[in-house]
Amino acid sequence: MARTASIDRQTKETQIQLSINLDGTGTSKIDTPVGFLNHMLDLFAKHSLIDLEVTAKGDTHIDDHHTVEDIGISLGLALVEALGDKRGIHRYGSCVLPMDETLITTALDLSGRVAFVWKVSIPSEKIGTFDTELAREFWNGVTSYGRMNFHALLHHGENSHHIVEALFKSAARALRQAVTIDPRAAGQVPSTKGVI
Repeated sequence: MARTASIDRQTKETQIQLSINLDGTGTSKIDTPVGFLNHMLDLFAKHSLIDLEVTAKGDTHIDDHHTVEDIGISLGLALVEALGDKRGIHRYGSCVLPMDETLITTALDLSGRVAFVWKVSIPSEKIGTFDTELAREFWNGVTSYGRMNFHALLHHGENSHHIVEALFKSAARALRQAVTIDPRAAGQVPSTKGVI
């Protein structure tokens, strides 16, 4: 059974088309008006091994906030749809990831319950034209609509680009682990409750 999903999210602020394949090879086709986010989504796909296609338009004449947040929301919705009843998945994932002077940990649980913990201080307000506070908004959107626990902890780092890039790579690796089918689980739901 294919673990895929396609989301078409249309609002007065944004138009998002997003599709994923959890059992992909990490290919990506990204077309959004936010250049830095395009880079982050490309490397997210590469490190998660989730095939990802995103086409987005938004009210970027105001700022990038709505577009970035709605892409995160769409990714969260797609994860829920593609995971179905979550039978056989690892459920949990974590990654401690170094990138030059930066070290960051991301840990997540595809529990069906939302908890978002953000312990990431980004030194600069901008990376190029990208508002760095939008990294938090993106992952908050993924977490809220993906119905997961998401914890991000920056241990140390000085370069804002490195911090945000390490975060996306770490989250991608953690999600890759969590959605992977565990051959020992034999199609079981990974919870003593029997449902997630």
